[in-house]
Order: sequence, then structure tokens, then C-alpha cells
Amino acid sequence: MDNWIEETLQKAVDKFRRSVVLARKQEVIPYKSEGGRWVGAPFDGNSWWTGGFWPGLMWQLYHFSGEEAFREEALRVERLLVAELLRFEWLNHDVGFMYLLSCGAHHRLTGDEEARRHTLHAANLLAGRFNPAGFIRAWNGDRPGWAIIDCMMNLSLLYWASAQTGDPRFEAIARQHADTAMREFVREDGSCHHIVIFDPRTGKALEKPGGQGYCAGSSWTRGQAWGLYGFALSYEGTGDERYLDTACRIADYFKAHIRADGLVDCDFCQPQEPQRIDNIASACAASGMLKLARLVGDGRGDAYREAALRMLRALDALCADWTNQSPGILQKCTAAYHDDGAGRHVNILYGDYFFVEALLRLRGADAQLWQA
Repeated sequence: MDNWIEETLQKAVDKFRRSVVLARKQEVIPYKSEGGRWVGAPFDGNSWWTGGFWPGLMWQLYHFSGEEAFREEALRVERLLVAELLRFEWLNHDVGFMYLLSCGAHHRLTGDEEARRHTLHAANLLAGRFNPAGFIRAWNGDRPGWAIIDCMMNLSLLYWASAQTGDPRFEAIARQHADTAMREFVREDGSCHHIVIFDPRTGKALEKPGGQGYCAGSSWTRGQAWGLYGFALSYEGTGDERYLDTACRIADYFKAHIRADGLVDCDFCQPQEPQRIDNIASACAASGMLKLARLVGDGRGDAYREAALRMLRALDALCADWTNQSPGILQKCTAAYHDDGAGRHVNILYGDYFFVEALLRLRGADAQLWQA
């Protein structure tokens, strides 16, 4: 197995060493790849929520390989993202994804103080989205009561901010949102809702639509991955055993629904046809399960590690493009069950981020960009 990890990581380094040149030439923040080229964000320009995954991947590869081209590319994109902080109207709760993996990674790996200030700026924007009724508002516009399971990953930015400043307000906000998510998003069987619409004045849950999944009450797989990984991170940030128990419950549900071939559907409740696979959910869940395996450290940990390896090997064997035809790796990423506009069975960059992060975690070389 060690040979497979080393060989696959080296292929990833080789792949992105070529891809960096293309991204710089195209002057984009990669969102997905098509026709041998990178494609930028489908909406909102450089404020699109996935903008941090490319620099995050670059920092992971720089941490692993020491190759200067990866650091330089991370800094190129960081400058673009910092410019978005200044006009901020298009930013939302996903500033965690955007800035913890860019500016935050820069500070973590180099000690750069300006990068630290930019990351704290993002943390203050996220804290400013907190509704005292008990949740962090997800999106802008006319949806003041909307929250989504994805935000469990963004909470890491708040735990980091409290650790950096000694100010408990950031962690307190993260805890209140996590408690609300534990109560309103996570079902008894460990499956998760994608969206909960709250009364923004009282905090009462009004509706739980299907969101990017198959339907209301179904189990959008990437949402399950956000949940299991995010609650594991909340346990790391607080030491609260309830969050660890919740992460394990979601992980148990997830691993029980992995396909026979080791891949993962877009929604665990979707019909057999048409086929919709989501490599992003697999890669994110695998990385989260590897973290959980270290946190629980018993027989359950072995089961999580085994499930993660099964998914990662399937991704490599069945969905990875290691040729020069595609600048990205995983080729069966699906953004949403009912809307193919943001990509169905294509390479989407943040699937590659979690795939590489999981491989590095297996090797003990993860840069730990999410930790406070």
C-alpha cells in the first residue's frame, strides 16, 4: 500500500506541475477542467465559493514537494482573493473555504503576518453573518433564514480566529451554529439535510428542502461528507465529545452506503437511473474519515480508515485521468443532482483538493490547513 500512496502522490505532483503553467497562462482560478483547459467560476467571478481550493492544493503540494512553482501559484491566486475582501458584497459563509485554504495556509506555512490579517478579516466577516437565533446565514439576497450543512467546514475559520486572538467570541459563534446543526440537520440514522430554512427572528426551523440532493428528506452525499468532516473539525476545535459522536454517526451512515465498486452516488437516495456519481463526496469523506480514524483510535478507527482507502483506490482506478488530456484528476464530479449547469461527471477542482489531501494524510504529510 505504501508504494501505491507514494506513486499516486508523485503522479499528482507531476500532473499539477503541468497544470500550474496552464492556470497562470489562462489567468483564472480553476473551478473545473474541460477540453484540456481550466474553466473559471460559473458565477460571481473570483468571489465564487470554491476559490480557496486551488491555492489550498498548491500549498499542500508545496508543503510536500518544496517546489517553488506551487508556492508562487498559491500567492498569485491569493492576491485575487484578497481583492474580493475589499468589495465583500458577493462573499458569503464560504469565506472559510476561500480564506483558510489561501491566506490561512500562507500564514500557517510561512508565518506571513499580512496573510494572517487577511484571514482574520475573513473570520470577522463570517462572524458577522451569525444570527443570534442560533445559526450562521449561508447566502445573501432575500434568504436571511437559510443555513446549509456545508457551513460545518467553514467553522474551522472561527476556531482558528479564537486560537489566534484569544477572543472566545469566534469559538462561541461556531459552537452555537454546530449545536443548531446537530439538532436540525442531522437525522437519527446519521443522514443529513442539505438546507434548513429558519425563521430569522425566532430561530424556529420552518422548512428542510432537498437543495443539491435528489429531494427533500434524501441524502445528498457531499452534504454527508461536509457533515462528517465538519463535526470532526468541531471536535478538534473544542474537545466537545458530542461533536465527535455526531461525526461518527454520519460516517457510519456514509460508509454503509458506498457502492459495490467503491464509488459514491450524488445522493444516497437517488434512483438507479440516470447514473450520477460524485467523486467530490468520495474524496472529501475519505479525508474526513482518515481524520476520524485518528481521533477515535479504536476498532471504529480501523473501519473508517478501511472505508477511506476503499474509496480512494476506486477513485484512482475508475475515475482518475493521469494523462496530459486533462489538467485535473477526478473525472466524475457532480455539483448537484438536478442542475448540471455547474458540472456533471466532469473534473471539478475541489474533488482533486480532497483527493490529494487524503493521500497526504495517509502518508502523514498533510499540511493540516483546517486545524486551529
